[in-house]
Amino acid sequence: MTSAQPPGAAHEDIDRARDRQTIEALRRQPPSRWLGVRLLLLLVGPGVLTFLGENDAPSMLSYAATGAKFGIGFFLPFVAATFAIGFIVQEMAARIGAATGQGHAKLILARFGHFWGGFAMVDLLVGNFLTLVTEFIGIRAGLGFFGIQPIVAVGISIVVIAAAISTSRYKTWERIAMGLALGNAVFLPAAFLVHPDPSAIGHAFLTWTPLPGGFKPDTITLMIADIGATVTPWMLFFQQGATADKGITTRDLSSTRVDTMIGSALAAVFGIAAIVATAPLFTHGISASNYQAAQFAQALIPYAGHLGATLFAIGIFEAGLVAAITISTSSAYAFGEVTGRAHSLNTPLREGLSFYAVLIGSACAAGGLTLIPGAPLESIVILVNVIATLAMPPALLFLLVLANDKDLMGDYRNRLISNIGGTCVTAILVAAGLGFATTVLFPGLFH
Repeated sequence: MTSAQPPGAAHEDIDRARDRQTIEALRRQPPSRWLGVRLLLLLVGPGVLTFLGENDAPSMLSYAATGAKFGIGFFLPFVAATFAIGFIVQEMAARIGAATGQGHAKLILARFGHFWGGFAMVDLLVGNFLTLVTEFIGIRAGLGFFGIQPIVAVGISIVVIAAAISTSRYKTWERIAMGLALGNAVFLPAAFLVHPDPSAIGHAFLTWTPLPGGFKPDTITLMIADIGATVTPWMLFFQQGATADKGITTRDLSSTRVDTMIGSALAAVFGIAAIVATAPLFTHGISASNYQAAQFAQALIPYAGHLGATLFAIGIFEAGLVAAITISTSSAYAFGEVTGRAHSLNTPLREGLSFYAVLIGSACAAGGLTLIPGAPLESIVILVNVIATLAMPPALLFLLVLANDKDLMGDYRNRLISNIGGTCVTAILVAAGLGFATTVLFPGLFH
């Protein structure tokens, strides 16, 4: 134990303090050309993982469906705009985590009481579990392209998730998750292999031309689904929890914002690449309204070759796997924070049994559900979208109240510009969420 640690310090606090010592030692070095880059590499992680984790299997399939239905046009700048919205929201979550050193669920419990703390936890756990089911559906479909049986696909994913947490070290877990998350980049070569028209892509961004035929109900639904593919409740809980678990402080806020910006930018580029990759299906008049992951990959073979189709299938598998890792971790963070039990990836397995049980147990249960013969997987996917959109309004309201709490945030509370941005984003997401839920629950109103 270092001299900086008080007697009886928890194991996770010691590991976190050691990581801080590495960062502070680097800061004390003489200025050099690469010093800032080296420091950023130490601090980057929560933001990138949050956004690439949100580029999950259902999200990438939503982008693929967008490309197949509308081609290159309106939705390219639209998706970029949704990630700008995501950055505004996640910057607040990261700042709260850095300023307080606490996770989102724990602060809701402390600020609003046990009822709302329990409500936030249960709301998140239910939504996360159903979302995990959709991730394993994507994992199955992605590996199904290669002839891998569903039980083997689910088993491989569970082993990877268990291996990532087996070291009981946040730093190691983050490196494993980051390595997997960067695999989202495979959608870029898949997009290049369909030989897109650069001028069409440039024209789409420069003009943001309205969609042909106007904004019909199904088009609006797809727009709202793409918004929902960018900002969801688990992201708030995960990034704030990971920021606190990593030991990031207010001194690191500049790097934390860059981390969040990099994550949102990478996720936007990879999401747009998925749209571009499937745009040839629109160009050639191929209806892909009911395509699943493996079917999208098969359909791309004439335009991207077997390599492009293989990369697309790998991308869907990777997207589902990374999301399963990050979403199950956000559930474990919330459970530990609200129940007062271990809530750190630095906690030894024996001491953090409940934390790791929630993490790996939720993944196993969700993966197992997808293996039940005749399970209503399509209905589950629809239910997930409804719950996620309905869960966003209270999550965003909690976030804004916490970000403006002077006692919690001190000098790092929201300024006017942040409140304007946060309020606008909240209004947009509330309207989008309610609109999407209405189209799903009451489809007859739009015919």
